[in-house]
Amino acid sequence: MSKVSIRFFNDKEVRAVWDEASNKWWFNVVDVCAVLSESDNPAVYWRVLKNRLAKAGNETVTKCNGFKFRSRKSITFPVSVFTL
Repeated sequence: MSKVSIRFFNDKEVRAVWDEASNKWWFNVVDVCAVLSESDNPAVYWRVLKNRLAKAGNETVTKCNGFKFRSRKSITFPVSVFTL
């Protein structure tokens, strides 16, 4: 069972989900990129950064399934997530 939560950082939404199997909060990477980079298009920012990290051999970016989050348009789809 997962619990979805919306957190706020600098007055911006950061979606998170609690995974009971791992006992961890998982945060939406694009939301965090939006807060930290102040990019006009954080999804593109993350896509470019992820490609650069993969080309540099960074192993923190892996090909795995993300959790499903509901978009502002009420569409549910898997996204990149991370945990602390």
